[in-house]
Amino acid sequence: MSDRKAVFEWIMQPGTGKALELRKGQILRVEQIEGAQCVDFNCFNLHDYKEFMHCGRTRTVHGFNPSKGTFLWSAPPREQAMMYILEDTYGRNDVLFPRCSAYLYESAYGFHQHTNCHDIQTEAQREYGLTPDDVHDSFNMFMCTEVTLDGRASITRQVSKKGDYIELLALMDVLAVPNVCGADVMRTSNFGLKPIKLEIFEASEKELASVPKLPVLKSQRTPADFRNAQIKSTRALVADRSYSASFQNTPLVEEAITIELSPEEYAVFERSARADIYGDDMPSALRDFVFTWWENKYLRAASGAPRIETVGVDQK
Repeated sequence: MSDRKAVFEWIMQPGTGKALELRKGQILRVEQIEGAQCVDFNCFNLHDYKEFMHCGRTRTVHGFNPSKGTFLWSAPPREQAMMYILEDTYGRNDVLFPRCSAYLYESAYGFHQHTNCHDIQTEAQREYGLTPDDVHDSFNMFMCTEVTLDGRASITRQVSKKGDYIELLALMDVLAVPNVCGADVMRTSNFGLKPIKLEIFEASEKELASVPKLPVLKSQRTPADFRNAQIKSTRALVADRSYSASFQNTPLVEEAITIELSPEEYAVFERSARADIYGDDMPSALRDFVFTWWENKYLRAASGAPRIETVGVDQK
């Protein structure tokens, strides 16, 4: 901490948000002043606003509650780590629930006008020319959520205290947009609205070196790789009459492969690998067996999340 250079400080009042230019290598600290306050967060590539923090990809890699030691990822086709959670003293955040909106408070509570995260984000982002359509699903800091066995999601009360904080290290130049969540009639912030302290620091060399290395992959694309890199300037969707479909990897080709199993291997397959959903379809059952083994060995889960800590390749 003593090696850091402080470059910005701001008290974010209830009902407001703040758009912050955060350069690569800078740290944004979001700190509780009173405690128990949720903070919604949007994040854009400062040089290409179409690259933004994507809850779906982040959720796939790190689960519903990203915390210290995890990344905030951008949406496909870029799929880059935009920020790294360097520190998190409370340890509960959410990428499951969407931001609250004016519609929510009118439809559920009957409030025709109510402070809400979408409208707060809209106003904070307007400083940089972004529109209400550009607000994306939030990284919800200090928000406690649960998923029940029957698949229902719920919000529970939080117990963050004065002085709890989360620190995000920028891995590229970003526009970081936190806001005080407007949910004062929900459990999100224990039925209240409190101010939040924001600070920006220059990261130390030790902190920069602590970020796990990430792979650089051909599938991480930029607008230079797009067939159409032009951002639409009109709202209506109109077909390009000269369009000719050109999908990658088509036509798909299937190739039959013969696999011989010894009696012992077949016995193991029958005992532990045959899934009832396949019935007598032996090839499909064996394919399931092989890929399930591969997932268990090489992926963190059956969701397509890579084992980041084992990659060992230089980061962009």
